[in-house]
Amino acid sequence: MERDILHLHVPAFPIAVARVLNHGLRERPVAVAPSGSERGVVLSVSSEARREGVWKGMPVGRALKRCPALKVIAPDPLLVERASQRLFNMAANYSPVFEPSRPGHIYLDMTGTHRLWGRARDAAMRLSREVAGLCLRAFVGVSGNKMVSSIASRLECPDGVRDVDHGREASFLAPLRTDVLPGIGDVRRRTLLEELNIRLVGELSALDMGSLRMIFGPQASVIRQRALGIDPAPVYPACKKPVVSEEIVFEKDENDDQVLLGALAGLVEICGRRFRDAKSRPAKAALLIRYSDLAEARCRISLGGGSDLYTPLKGLFLKLCIRRVSVRLMRVWFWDLSSGMIQLSLFKDGSPCEVKRAAAVTDAMDRIRKRHGEGLIHYGHQRLYTSERTFPLLQGLGDCRH
Repeated sequence: MERDILHLHVPAFPIAVARVLNHGLRERPVAVAPSGSERGVVLSVSSEARREGVWKGMPVGRALKRCPALKVIAPDPLLVERASQRLFNMAANYSPVFEPSRPGHIYLDMTGTHRLWGRARDAAMRLSREVAGLCLRAFVGVSGNKMVSSIASRLECPDGVRDVDHGREASFLAPLRTDVLPGIGDVRRRTLLEELNIRLVGELSALDMGSLRMIFGPQASVIRQRALGIDPAPVYPACKKPVVSEEIVFEKDENDDQVLLGALAGLVEICGRRFRDAKSRPAKAALLIRYSDLAEARCRISLGGGSDLYTPLKGLFLKLCIRRVSVRLMRVWFWDLSSGMIQLSLFKDGSPCEVKRAAAVTDAMDRIRKRHGEGLIHYGHQRLYTSERTFPLLQGLGDCRH
């Protein structure tokens, strides 16, 4: 059966949502950036600001010099989250299989829904009109796969829907610039242009595999498939399994690795105790770091079969926290839970005797914390990475579920 995939795209979503509440922001150059600092970077830009030469990632000071009329607004994560939830609810009415990729972007798998909604294009038109009822301008791409639908949704059209017929994916992509394809950044685009005079996707798809391997290495075959409009990736439905999450917002932006690792250890320990209480264990974990300029870094990892939760998350921290910018927030979350009696610990796994001894210590600490609170007792391993400034922040940290 041929697939029908929709991609809903609300351009500059944080700005579009802000404009619903503040009509004075409409039809003028707007950027989202941290307030009070010209050293911060632009997080989102309106189409009017882009036409003035402002782009995402540009320092705020430079953006204001380039566009003096630029209106800079502070991020509003709660507003964006509420608006995103409204879009999710709409998507759920059209298909049980939908995937939010980031705020303002949702994939929907409409395969097999023809009797209910008619052609995929008809469903896309209806969805676009429904989003317009929220005073948001949405564009919907329709094709047989996620990549082509995503690209189609970025090519704005008058009626808000761009439909790519099955079998026409390659011809649709051929006249577009190579950087519309995933996996082709600025460096590879310059290499294609300077060494091979390749500017368009159609020219890229015509290259032989030897030339592609010279530029893309082991990814050459994947890039060739993408250039031909082939993308077998499924639409992953939103996770409905339990997720255990904790986060900490530092009272003062922090750049001391010892303090940050101590806070991370505290978050992991709180989650670990919840797993022990529920007699469950996670198979996957993720870490998010939000810097003082509101830029974010995140990564996920599959956990092994041992009891140690902290070491994998510490590895993620050392991989992610590489900027010379203070950290404002850290969040950890675990999912893919299964029942299991293993004693989840903050320590590395050791011999059976060591594991048994660690389990006894952990049980005793859990009982003390339940009776007297979080701040009374901590692992020596945790203190190694923790300054006294961190512990008050962890006290009273409750169920901050993801």
